[in-house]
Amino acid sequence: MIYAVKSSRFAFFSWGVLAYTLAVIVWGAYVRASGSGAGCGSHWPLCNGDVIPRDPQLKTVIELTHRLTSGVALLLVITLFAWAWRAFPRHHRVRRGAALSLLFMVTEALVGAGLVLFELVADNASMARAMFMAVHLMNTFLLIGSISLTAWWGLGGGSLRLRLNDGMTLLAGVSLLAMLILAASGAVAALGDTLYPSASLAEALKQDLSPTSHLLIQLRVLHPLLAVFASFLVITTAVYACQSTQSTAVKRWSVALFVLVPVQMGVGALNVTLLAPIWLQFVHLLLADFVWIALVLMSASALSQPAKATTGERAITAPDASTLSLSRE
Repeated sequence: MIYAVKSSRFAFFSWGVLAYTLAVIVWGAYVRASGSGAGCGSHWPLCNGDVIPRDPQLKTVIELTHRLTSGVALLLVITLFAWAWRAFPRHHRVRRGAALSLLFMVTEALVGAGLVLFELVADNASMARAMFMAVHLMNTFLLIGSISLTAWWGLGGGSLRLRLNDGMTLLAGVSLLAMLILAASGAVAALGDTLYPSASLAEALKQDLSPTSHLLIQLRVLHPLLAVFASFLVITTAVYACQSTQSTAVKRWSVALFVLVPVQMGVGALNVTLLAPIWLQFVHLLLADFVWIALVLMSASALSQPAKATTGERAITAPDASTLSLSRE
C-alpha cells in the first residue's frame, strides 16, 4: 500500500516535470522567433559576461529568462532521477526512464550552449545553425518522451517487449523515427520562416520553388510533405495497435492520436496560409509535442502487451527467444 502511494506521488511529480518542460520548450521557441538568442551575447553560462546583467535590453531579458527556466527544468529532472533511484528497486524500468530523462536534459543544455557559444543565433543563416536546430528539437522530443515514459512506468506501466518478428514493433519504430525526422524538418522550416519572412502566400510559394532562394527557404517545402507521410504512418500504427490488443490504455492513446493528428495537420496548413505568425508557431509546436507523447505512450502500452497468438497456437508462458525485455519489473 505504501509503495503504491509513493509510486502515485512520483508519477504526479513526473507529469508536473513534463508540463513544466513543455512550457520551457515553448518559451525557447519564442526566443528563436523573436530573434533574442543573442540577448546574452556569445557568453554561456554567463550573460554578457555577468551573472546578472545590468540595464538589460528586452532581448537579454527574454534569453536570460529562458536560461533560468531551463536551469529549473534541469534541477527538476535531477530531483526526478534521485527520487526514482531512492523509491524504486534496482533494475526497475522507472530508474531507466529517469536516467534517460537526465541524459537528454543534459544534452539539451549542451546543444543550447553550443548554439550560443558558436554564435548560431539571431540572424545567422548558416546550415550549421540549421543542423543544430534540427538536433535540438529531436533531442527535445527524446527528452519529453523519456519523461513521459518515466511517469507512465511510475503508474505501473509494463516493461517493453520488443518482438523482432512483430508488426507492432516495426510500425512503432518506423512511426517514431518518422516523427523525429519530421521534427528536424520542422525546426529547419521554422528557422527559414523566421529569417526569411514573406509578405504574402504567393511570394512564399515563389520563394520556395525558386532555385536561387536560400537553401533554408527551399527546404521549407519538405516539411508539409513529410508531415503527410508521418501522419499516415502514425494513424496506421494506431489502427494496428487497436486491432492487435484489447488494452484500454492502447485504445485511449490511439483515440488521442486520431484527434490530435488531424488537428495538427489543420494547424500546420493554417500556419502556412497565415505565413507562420509567432502565436500559431507555438500552437503548432505544442501540438507536435502532444502527438509525440501520445505516440510514445500508445506504442509503450501496445508493446507491453503479450503477443497476440495466432489461430490454433498455444499460449506461451515462457519468454520467447525473439523477445527483448528492456527492463525488469
